[in-house]
Amino acid sequence: MRFPSPLVEGRLVRRYKRFLADVALPTGEEITVHCANPGSMLGLTAPGNRVFLSRSSNPARKLAHSWEIAEVDFGWRGLQMVGINTAHPNGLAAEAIAAGLLPTLAGYERLRREVKYGRASRVDILLESDDRPPCYVEVKNVHLMRRPGLAEFPDSVTARGAKHLEELGDMVEAGNRAAMLFVIQMEAERFDLARDIDPTYAAAFARARARGVEAMAVACQVTPEAIEATCLVPLLV
Repeated sequence: MRFPSPLVEGRLVRRYKRFLADVALPTGEEITVHCANPGSMLGLTAPGNRVFLSRSSNPARKLAHSWEIAEVDFGWRGLQMVGINTAHPNGLAAEAIAAGLLPTLAGYERLRREVKYGRASRVDILLESDDRPPCYVEVKNVHLMRRPGLAEFPDSVTARGAKHLEELGDMVEAGNRAAMLFVIQMEAERFDLARDIDPTYAAAFARARARGVEAMAVACQVTPEAIEATCLVPLLV
């Protein structure tokens, strides 16, 4: 996924009301930007962090800029760029599948996104072929790292995420495939659940795996020019 135009660099002043952030530009101007991330963004919101913003071409939009990348020091490999926009992982997942980066999800003839299923839900990706059962793929964005190289999910309580796991299990029991795909918008060596943050999600994940739901995690390379899924990382769950 390449950004359509050069990103704007700035320094984070504060993030607030979940979807807003104030950013200081190199010119000295301070602007309010949209933050497309409903989570806590634990470890990413220290004032003074270098950030990168996209600018919308829509003149009617209230906030012209969106926060795309945070640069942080996890104490691992020095400063690291982290994608924070939760609108991107579905597209990154689709690109990774098309590129053959996820072998267990390869070989399907069709890929559809945001397809209705379950109890008034939409699955992020539905893979279909005429000669095999469909595969329901739920995608989650990951940007939490509390120990060097270890990416974790979630960074806050997610009742919606637990509900999705139950629905994936229902799909498997109905004769389909289902997979949970964690898209890590940064470099990482391994993945685990943040059980201390949301033990209910961890329990739902264990139930889903016992019912036959597959799970995988893919790390990304993040730069101000592009975000690209690069490799599968092992799960510790």
